[in-house]
Amino acid sequence: MKRLLLIGAGHAHLAILRALKKEPLASARLAVVAPRPSQMYSGMLPGVIAGHYRRDEAEIDVARLAGAVSAEFIQGEVVKLDPAHKLARLADASELEYDQISINVGALPERTIPGAQFALSVKPHEAFYDKLRVAKLNRVAIAGGGLSGAEIAMALRHRGAAVTLYSEQGELWPPALLPALRRAGVDVRLGMAVEEIERGPVVVVGASTQEFDLVLLATAAAAHPWLRGSGLPCDERGFILVDDTLRSIANPDVFAAGDCATLRSEPVPRSGVYSLRQGETLAASLRNMARGESPLPYRPQRQALVLAACGRRYALAHRGGWSAQGRWVWWWKNYLDRRWVKSLA
Repeated sequence: MKRLLLIGAGHAHLAILRALKKEPLASARLAVVAPRPSQMYSGMLPGVIAGHYRRDEAEIDVARLAGAVSAEFIQGEVVKLDPAHKLARLADASELEYDQISINVGALPERTIPGAQFALSVKPHEAFYDKLRVAKLNRVAIAGGGLSGAEIAMALRHRGAAVTLYSEQGELWPPALLPALRRAGVDVRLGMAVEEIERGPVVVVGASTQEFDLVLLATAAAAHPWLRGSGLPCDERGFILVDDTLRSIANPDVFAAGDCATLRSEPVPRSGVYSLRQGETLAASLRNMARGESPLPYRPQRQALVLAACGRRYALAHRGGWSAQGRWVWWWKNYLDRRWVKSLA
């Protein structure tokens, strides 16, 4: 019986485990490797920060979910992968053998800003939130104007913090995000990338310096270093290149999905919405391969729904050329988020 190793518990692997709850995969020994037995759902993190949810309401018990599908749960972090010998090495120096492997470890915030060690990274979310709970939050700076940074900015503003958001981009997406940030009282600095962070912490942009109680890193996605070190073909930023079946373009026994992977034929946004669909495709492929059939191709959705929390119980929705906002959008987002977490219980 083949051993299938799932490294990471991102949206794609959670979708696989959820699918296996309904229809188990009896022809493989399954193991899940993740840094923690439980983890926070990223979609509800801004709501936890803002005080709309208790932490436990936004947590997913990965170990229990693995047990529900008769999978072994292994707590640890992969630091090296040897595809030639089919070995994954963990941070504690233990090694795991596998026949097939799927990687869904997400991405990290880029840390190339000089002085990044004086800032707090928003990932992993669990460590971020633990430190945020005890931090002084009078004046907070956020480096990075993506959706995650904007949602966290509005959540902290709702908590009463004075928040400055630095974005190297001249505009934000979706378009309604900038007006929402300004309504929330966030000081948005468009086209102003953080050039350096000094002890204090002090943010340096050009000739300007400003001191804060806390600086958060919500910068562009960066790949885990061990991905490139595996020898698997990666794109120029270090994310694993996969074909339309989400297999490594050089190794048919390696799958990768979500933020840690780049689809060679048609790169898609690094978003949980796309990762979830990839996981559903992978679950179907695993069943196919168990029957001796070929894996299925992943077909990206042309348009994806974006839901952004705006601090208070107010949210934005955007899909294609359609957009909406209001309290009712927050309740819609709340329903979808709670339903996702409940489906994994």
